[in-house]
This record gives sequence, C-alpha cells and structure tokens, in this order.
Amino acid sequence: MKLLLDRIYQTESRQILSTLIRLLGDFDLAEEAMHEAFAIALQKWEMDGVPDNPRAWLISTARFKAIDQLRRQKRFDHSLDTVIDELAAEETTFDEQQIEDDQLRLIFTCCHPALAEEARLALTLREVCGMTTEEVARAFLQKPSTLAQRIVRAKNKIREAAIPYEVPAAEQLPERLQSVLQVIYLVFNEGYSASNGDLLVKHDLASEAIRLGRLLKQLLPEPEVTGLLALMLLQDSRRHARVDANGELITLEDQNRDLWDQQQIVQGCELVLQALASQRFGPFTIQAAIAAVHAEAKSFEQTDWQQIVGLYDALLQYNDSPVIRLNQAVAIAMFEGPGVGLNLIEALLMQGELNHYHLIYAAKADLCRRLQQFDTARLAYQQALALTQQVPEQRFLQRRLAELPAPS
Repeated sequence: MKLLLDRIYQTESRQILSTLIRLLGDFDLAEEAMHEAFAIALQKWEMDGVPDNPRAWLISTARFKAIDQLRRQKRFDHSLDTVIDELAAEETTFDEQQIEDDQLRLIFTCCHPALAEEARLALTLREVCGMTTEEVARAFLQKPSTLAQRIVRAKNKIREAAIPYEVPAAEQLPERLQSVLQVIYLVFNEGYSASNGDLLVKHDLASEAIRLGRLLKQLLPEPEVTGLLALMLLQDSRRHARVDANGELITLEDQNRDLWDQQQIVQGCELVLQALASQRFGPFTIQAAIAAVHAEAKSFEQTDWQQIVGLYDALLQYNDSPVIRLNQAVAIAMFEGPGVGLNLIEALLMQGELNHYHLIYAAKADLCRRLQQFDTARLAYQQALALTQQVPEQRFLQRRLAELPAPS
C-alpha cells in the first residue's frame, strides 16, 4: 500500500494540492491537509481497499481535515465562521477537467505580476514543481531561510492583495501569460545552463520546466506557449552532448550530434511550424526557430548562419537587447567572418551595457583566437574567467587559455 501511495504522491500530488489551494484559499493549510490525507489513506485503504477514484478521495478527505482544523482554530478566531460555512457548503464531487484546470490556475497565481520576479520563481518551484525549500535554495545557491522568507512573503502578498486564483480574462491574458512563460523559461534556463555552481546542467529543473510547458500547452494552447515548449525541447535535445563523462563543457561546435535526441528535435520542429503558422507568434517562437535551424544542421559548418542572422533581426523587433545583439554578432561572425563579428562585439562593449557579462568576453576571445590575435584573446579569456561563477565554464576558459601560444 505504501508503494501505491508513494506512486500516487509522485504523479498526483501537484494536482491534488492545486485543487486544495483553490478550495481552501490558503497554501499552507492546503499542503498540511494533503499530507494528512495521505497519512489517513495509508491506514484506511489497507482496511477498506483502494477507492475507485483515489485522487478525488484524497482531495475530499484533505478538505474535511482542513475544515476540522479551522473549527479547532474557531475557538480563538471567530472571524473563521464564514470561511468554515463556505467550505462546508462546497461541492464534494470533483470533475477531472476542473482538477486539471486547477494546475493552470495555480501557475497563474504563482506568476502574478504583483509579485516580484524572484518571488514568482521561488513560489512556482515550490508549489507548482513540488521542490522542497531546501532544493530551491540549493538550485540558486541561497540560504534555505532566505528562500523560505521569500516564499512566505509571496504567499502573504497573494492573501493580503486578494490575488484571484484564476486564469485571467482574455483582455488580461497577454500580460499575465508573458509572466508565466518567462518564469517557466527561467526555471528551464537554470536547469539547462546553471548560473553558478559545480554543475553545468541541472536535469531535474530542465525536465520540470518542460513538464510545465507541456501542461500549459495542453490547457492553454496559445502560439507562444507552443513556441516556448518547442524552444525548451530543442535546446534540451542536446543535453547528453553538452558535457563529457567528467562534466566538462563541450561547445556547440565540438558536440557529437549523434548524441542529440532526434525524437525531441522532430517534436520541437513540428511545434515551431505549428506556432509560426498561427501568425500570432512572439519572441519565444522565433528563438525556437533559431534552435530548430541549429538542430537540423548536419554539422556546425553546415549550419544556415544566414537564416539565423535573419531570425535574430526578427527577434530584435520584439526585444532590442544587447544580449540578443551579441548572439547575432556571433552568428554574423560565422556567416561573414570573425573580423566582422569582432567589430560588432567591440561596438557592443563601447556601449557599456555588457561590460560585466562574461559571455561577451568569451565570444570576443574566441573570435580573436580564430583571427590569431592571441594576445587580445588571452586578455579577453582572462576577463571572462574573472566574471563567470560557473565552475565548468571556468575550467573550459582555463583550458582555452592554456592552449594559446606563449605571449609574444
């Protein structure tokens, strides 16, 4: 029985919690009641057998345990009378689609624009992804106590500001959906290429973001949702080729493309075409199209760099950011030559916005190395090395430095 409940917890607990949060209006009460329901099930199902609908049974049991707890608190807080009456009057049957929709409501609640970005991210990882506070803190190299305080503040904000537990109305959807997509992509990015620490890739985070993307597409099949899912699948398809057996970074140019997940590439490319065909796509879809061009190339040299440069032009129409211009400069270097790309990177450095971004110095160093400007390359590698907090990147840059000819 314990094995069965463990399996149900692994596969169903996030959906159960989502529904309980909607019913109870309180994150902590919902989580406490859910765990109590699982504990009761361990004893009850052993004697009476497994119910026909275990998920509905757990939700109903948790709801009644929460009402019992509120009744005990009522002795000290009479303002709970109305809350208890409303909960007791709630419908006790649960439609499967309603339960699925509750997860979407929870995502939008955790990603409400009234919350600070870091709070949205922490709350999504904790409540939607099911990660423990310690796991979330470890992923972002923060103290669990600091992370816990951030999550508590976010929950208090939701309660005090009466943030509705709902998918927003059509007129609010563009702004709110963008926030949700951004949080999911931040989760994926931290898994795909960790911002710091000993690991380049955190597979659990990347996989969880893809799961959320699939869920969001299933429940809200908007073109940009499709585009984001395509982007994550295409980037994640390279996971087994991005590091060697020792965890050392392997650049796109040197990756063994036989290790790329062709099934994910096919699925990602199909989703890109689906999103583009809608004519209502946005920046995530364009980034996915860029990833698709990389994924479909037989080799680094055979990549259609001209098409990638054009796609970056389209992306800049949505977001004229220096990071996107840097990525385009690298693509131009591959298409028109390293000297042209280096001039564009120097111009970006003159503007000053990326002067503390290690990847601009890494890109400059690589182009200088290709141009045999070894002294300039050495300085740029050293600047990149001083700025990165990612251990595998540090080791990669040190190897590149060691490979350069001795100073002239």
